[in-house]
Amino acid sequence: MRSLQIVAPGEAVIQQLPIPKPAPGQVLVKVLAVTTCPHWDLHVLAGEPMFPGGTLEYPYQPGQPGHEACGDIAAVGEGVTSVEVGERVCAWRDQGHGRPGCYAEYVLIDEPNVIRVPNDLPAEACAPLELAMCMSAHVMFAERLGAIAGRRVGVFGLGPAGLVAVQLLRAAGAAEVVGFDPLPQRRALAGEYGADPVLDPASPEAKAFPARNTPGCLGCAIDCVGTSAAVHEAMRVTQDLVVLFAVQREPYVFAPEYWGGFTLAGTQPHSREAAQYAVERIRAGTLDLGGLVTARLPLSEYTKGVDMLRRKEAVKVAFLPAEG
Repeated sequence: MRSLQIVAPGEAVIQQLPIPKPAPGQVLVKVLAVTTCPHWDLHVLAGEPMFPGGTLEYPYQPGQPGHEACGDIAAVGEGVTSVEVGERVCAWRDQGHGRPGCYAEYVLIDEPNVIRVPNDLPAEACAPLELAMCMSAHVMFAERLGAIAGRRVGVFGLGPAGLVAVQLLRAAGAAEVVGFDPLPQRRALAGEYGADPVLDPASPEAKAFPARNTPGCLGCAIDCVGTSAAVHEAMRVTQDLVVLFAVQREPYVFAPEYWGGFTLAGTQPHSREAAQYAVERIRAGTLDLGGLVTARLPLSEYTKGVDMLRRKEAVKVAFLPAEG
């Protein structure tokens, strides 16, 4: 089988490996589509740790950092009962970077880490489920606090995560979803998904957005940027809850003016419950992941795809292992 391996910063090769056999409790998935997780792909190919203080070693684990995969069960190991050969599944959580990843024609996944998805959709339309699971955990947290339904809510950063957030917030009953992003093409896509208004953070309209404790401010917001400037702006215009989704790369200051009635919530734990939440919205037609995929390439063009992400020419790239 074909499998991608990043052998050095900026250098990826396709290698031939034996098709693995599932051990007890594992399934073998024939990967039909695997989508980029832009920050992972950009960082690992560039030789930069994803998280501050981390380290990277090359050659990188074969198939990594691919983890947003959709495919069909090709074989099951002893004891597997929840799925059968031929069923369409997604990997709903990353198994960790010490194991072979999904940039390959076949991948072994522990049974608890796959979940059934609709087989009447293109595989690439389900492959980003792991991202949707992550965002669903954050939206579910805000729902439990009663922070979404009937309210004006905001999404800061309209990359893949932000575009998923827009859709999930709408499905959760938000009266209005306001999007903030500097890129016109991403603002346009957010508008198609139901965000309105969608603002350039540098625009006069965004600068004049109602501040906390004034009419028209946001009830809650989700940050998908991860910079101090973005988080502080979200806090400035949000009444009672800002949920942090993006990887934090610098300190955020909880200033005295936020004392009393305001919550800044850190990233939420991932769960199968959140994955099922996302699958249900895909089935209901209120979550479209296929629209995030703006380029499709064979595995052999991996570096080209990551370059497209770097130049902001793609939102997500779907790699199709069967095409080489």
